[in-house]
Amino acid sequence: MKPGMKIGDTATITAVVTPDMFAQFEGKLVHPAYSTVSMVYHMEWAARQIILPYLEEDEEGIGGGIKASHLAPTPEGMKLEIKATLTELKGRAVICKVEVRNEKATVGEGEVTQYILPKEKISQKLHEMTN
Repeated sequence: MKPGMKIGDTATITAVVTPDMFAQFEGKLVHPAYSTVSMVYHMEWAARQIILPYLEEDEEGIGGGIKASHLAPTPEGMKLEIKATLTELKGRAVICKVEVRNEKATVGEGEVTQYILPKEKISQKLHEMTN
């Protein structure tokens, strides 16, 4: 990992709710609002922005865990801002607090843990699972 990553670093992404982000299972619409699945995706993507500038050529980030609370609905067309804040570095673990807001409320909050590992180690672990 390249030097420079520090507690308090932030990264923000934005999104606009579209029908492909609606709550649905097996092609059946539950309701036309931002789904928890989409929120978790955006939380992880925002947290990934924290690590990207610090990855060495032979490294990659891999998900280690996520805690999420979905607090408010967001309808189609509404803008979202997803902000990750680095709260802890533990060895190869990078832990971020993440907040999701729409134009009116906090939509969700949680924590994303990523591990920075050598690409070869990730490949090796995947290979072990296929044999």
